[in-house]
Amino acid sequence: MALFDVPGWSVPSEPVAQASSRNKKRKRPGAAPAEDDANKMRAAQVNVEKLMEKLDDAGAQGAAEPQTRKKRKRNLKSGEGKKGELGQGGSDEAASSTQPGKQAQKKAAPQPQQSVPAGTKNEDGPSQEKKKKRGRQKEKGKAVDAPAPSVPAPKSKPQPAQGLTALQANMKNSLDGARFRWINEILYKSDSEHAHQLMRENPNVFSEYHTGFRHQVHSWPTNPVAHYVSALSSYPPKTVIVDLGCGDAALARALVPKGMTVLSFDLVSDGAYVVEADTCARLPLPGSEEQEAGGGEGEGEGAVVDVVVCALSLMGTNWPRCIREAWRVLQPGGELKIAEVASRFTDVDDFASLVNSIGFRLKSKDDSNTHFTLFEFKKTARKPKSEKEWEGLLSRGSILKPCEYKRR
Repeated sequence: MALFDVPGWSVPSEPVAQASSRNKKRKRPGAAPAEDDANKMRAAQVNVEKLMEKLDDAGAQGAAEPQTRKKRKRNLKSGEGKKGELGQGGSDEAASSTQPGKQAQKKAAPQPQQSVPAGTKNEDGPSQEKKKKRGRQKEKGKAVDAPAPSVPAPKSKPQPAQGLTALQANMKNSLDGARFRWINEILYKSDSEHAHQLMRENPNVFSEYHTGFRHQVHSWPTNPVAHYVSALSSYPPKTVIVDLGCGDAALARALVPKGMTVLSFDLVSDGAYVVEADTCARLPLPGSEEQEAGGGEGEGEGAVVDVVVCALSLMGTNWPRCIREAWRVLQPGGELKIAEVASRFTDVDDFASLVNSIGFRLKSKDDSNTHFTLFEFKKTARKPKSEKEWEGLLSRGSILKPCEYKRR
């Protein structure tokens, strides 16, 4: 039954405050029951003012400082946010919906706005301006007096050679690689005389080839030249070594300081270690062939070389002549060391048989490496051969296939 019975006007039987509960969700202002026009206008005005405070960075003069989301969460947890809302003219119903029982009834009545001392977080008073001014002056003093923090300088990228950009350097490397492959195929598919003539006409070809060769070495699992440097380092100091097709004479540069005598031969001389020579023709070294036809076995005369190394140097189509020259310059019992690309062999046994026919005996073979096969031969005595016999032996160069590259 209603408390008052006046025609045209009624009051609910239960107070509004008792309708709220702890578990009941807080109602939004839009969901509140209908109020009189004055209350609606006041609520709308408060909402507009709050919206303007959020949009305006400076805020309306005399209004509370806008709070961030984190501050609002902290204030709500500590109860400060609720007090602030009530102090700023929030609706009584909103306050009553957040507190149950007697506390809601106490807060249902409008509370006087709490006076906040100037300079606190909720108001921009004169003291707040002073604090900001002192903070700016303090930061300015730090910028002038304090040394700047040490920041490690970024690592500079290596600049391409000759002032080229990264793109130009990549294009140049691609062209150099293509140039190396072209020269490489010429050396493998022509005889030594043609290759020697090419180098004489254009000495830069030799430099370009070995520049590309050095780049290619980095992709190998092992370097045969490095293997021979290690193996020959244990030989007696006065050992005479001949490097046929030496390239940039890496063997000599490593072993000469150790007391070895290394004679390096290639198609172009570097003016220091390398002697220009066609290694498949007559080398400028002492030594002779076997005795004349009809005589007995022999190993020649006048040879002074202990070891001959052919590290990836049997390139021309007439490479068997290089093996014949190695036999001529080696002392009796001298060693021939050959390292060759494994994919070049049509038949490894045929290759060893051909070298044996020229006057050697196979001591060992190492094919454990995926890229290269290593051979150790020893010079032996041989019977004299006729020119026809030599022509038949030396024409078997096809046992080794040329190194070819896929067209790009």
